[in-house]
Amino acid sequence: MPLMQNASTSSPPSAIPASHQPVTHWPAVLAAVMCGVAVAMNVGKVPVALSELRQEFQLSLVAAGWVSSMISALAVTCALLFGLLGDRMGPLRMCFLGLACSFGGGALALFAPGQAALLVSRFLEGAGLVAVAVSAPALLSAASHARDRRFALGIWSSYLPAGVALVMLAAPLLERAGGWRGLWLCAMLAILASGVWMWWQRAAYRQRPASPAAAIPAASIAAARDALARSMPWLLGFAMTSWTVQHYALIIWLPTFLQEQRGMDVQSAALLSAVMVLVNVPANLIGGLLLQRHVRRGTLIAAASVVTGLCGIGVFLDGLADLVRYGLCLLLSFSGGFVATSVLSASASLARTPNQIGTLQGLFMQLSNLGPFLGPPLIAMLVSASGLWRDALLVTGGAAIAGLVLGLLIRRQEGLSAQA
Repeated sequence: MPLMQNASTSSPPSAIPASHQPVTHWPAVLAAVMCGVAVAMNVGKVPVALSELRQEFQLSLVAAGWVSSMISALAVTCALLFGLLGDRMGPLRMCFLGLACSFGGGALALFAPGQAALLVSRFLEGAGLVAVAVSAPALLSAASHARDRRFALGIWSSYLPAGVALVMLAAPLLERAGGWRGLWLCAMLAILASGVWMWWQRAAYRQRPASPAAAIPAASIAAARDALARSMPWLLGFAMTSWTVQHYALIIWLPTFLQEQRGMDVQSAALLSAVMVLVNVPANLIGGLLLQRHVRRGTLIAAASVVTGLCGIGVFLDGLADLVRYGLCLLLSFSGGFVATSVLSASASLARTPNQIGTLQGLFMQLSNLGPFLGPPLIAMLVSASGLWRDALLVTGGAAIAGLVLGLLIRRQEGLSAQA
């Protein structure tokens, strides 16, 4: 779960606060959001096509794991670096570069002769997603009036679940029409369309020229150091980690439970899993509205963590009817959307200068990806040792408690800031 001149000018785009916008330019806001949704489709397309990819490319389990986790590995290791680079080169250029990398990675996969080319294509897609994720929030901020900025960034926070769920829902039809290549072509068309839309809206991202000091590398480094020296960004980032640990545990458990223990076919299990991911989106929008009405981020994070922790108990402990457990999956996913909105919309508010937005967004993305990077191996280790899914509660329950504590700390800091 991170401003601009016309792209045709020779100097790097730069930012000013969104309050300089006379009105919110909603088509430009939605164009930036759609760029995120389009590149997020690259995350959702692989799980549903992995068996077909393994068969065609003769992928070992290790190679298949890299194809599946390449984007998360890049995000957890390089997102902050991408954020710093985006602040340096300008978010509009960074976003277009990310779209180009994502499109190029998809095209390479279509003609990949073997495993190596497929892995390179996933590397390009991963780099493209991270580049868009750290730069698009600054574009939304630039196109938004101050009174609408929190809601606009709340919309942005839905980009990942929306993109993943859309491609998962479309997968049965697309795979019948063109196999895994149908999924890749769909994602490439979405990336191309979003890029064209953003190009048409580029004037809405135009901002004042950067000050001479902003062009000096030392000044950029100092701005990044200032952004990372504060505790609030780190508290928010680790709150996002606590949520993604719980979410990815659910993403792993639900398809396995439906197929292996309830005998459901792959397509039906994928559909129910996609709906579970998709319900995260309306919570992102509601969270944005609540933030716009000045509900504190810490309050949303703490309350959501309580709900997700209780839902996790009902999901992973046997005894409840399947329909009830699935309902708890939906509620857990929905509630977590308030955490994502609270964190991913904070970069523009926390940035003391517009050149810090990408740095903060990179930090949030890097810490949020600790969830899928560390959570599943821990859960797999516990469940494999006992053979019981209820042991996953040691990880998810601990994450929920951590989220509650972090939410309360964030709320306290927000209160101190308000008094100051």
